[in-house]
Amino acid sequence: MKTINILFAVNDDYVDQLKVMIYSLHQQNKGKMLAIYNLQKQLLERHQEIENFCQRLNIHYYPVVMGDDAFSDAPTTDRYPETIYYRLLAHEYLPVDLEKILYVDADILTLNGFTSLYEMDLGDSLYAAASHVADSRILDMVNKLRLKNFENESYYNTGVMLLNLVAIRQTVKREDIMTYIIENGANLILPDQDILNALYGHLTLSIPDQIYNYDARYNVLYYARSNGLWNLEWVMEHTVFLHFCGRDKPWKSDYRSRYSGLYKHYQQLVKQIEAK
Repeated sequence: MKTINILFAVNDDYVDQLKVMIYSLHQQNKGKMLAIYNLQKQLLERHQEIENFCQRLNIHYYPVVMGDDAFSDAPTTDRYPETIYYRLLAHEYLPVDLEKILYVDADILTLNGFTSLYEMDLGDSLYAAASHVADSRILDMVNKLRLKNFENESYYNTGVMLLNLVAIRQTVKREDIMTYIIENGANLILPDQDILNALYGHLTLSIPDQIYNYDARYNVLYYARSNGLWNLEWVMEHTVFLHFCGRDKPWKSDYRSRYSGLYKHYQQLVKQIEAK
């Protein structure tokens, strides 16, 4: 049985959300081997908590400790902290025998299986990702002008990315990323996402966001885009990753979106597992 490799990049403050996401992954991939990798500068204080939780679910957990000097040569400011390099240079720290891995943000719920995505043939492409502005030609053009990459099909959200590690190791170079930041830092809004789109957007395969990176903030827009097809029932049946983008998060007490109850249900299930 082939292992499905999943990549995160969370610190101690996000462990509770990580566990909810891991549990949702487990629920939608029963009978499959899952391996969780988490990028971190030093071993998290809550490492044992994560490891124990994964063991209860029969999931392999591998902390990827990069070390204090991992990005000592990288330009950093308040706007560009070291964390922007984690996803961009993950291939430098992951095991060399891994050929692909699926990166997902921890503010996501898994609603359905994703075997077809994970087994996608990426060919020579580096990534597969979804765009949240696919229907906006104006925003697409603004991003192309801002990032100086007119070959891009669109502007990709990096919250869900399938990484072709074999091709990435051959193409993505640390010095190229550093140089781009130095020369274009003033134009970057979401640094790591902007950099990936600027340098490698043309080497990214597009996947549908309503399936693989549904932005929970915009359920009304999804409904309108689909002429009423992508309603709540459709999302529950077809959407794989429900992404709680933005500042409003479902674990906060004042969150009132359509999917608030769904997230809190998963939170409660995690508490029940840990109470056993």
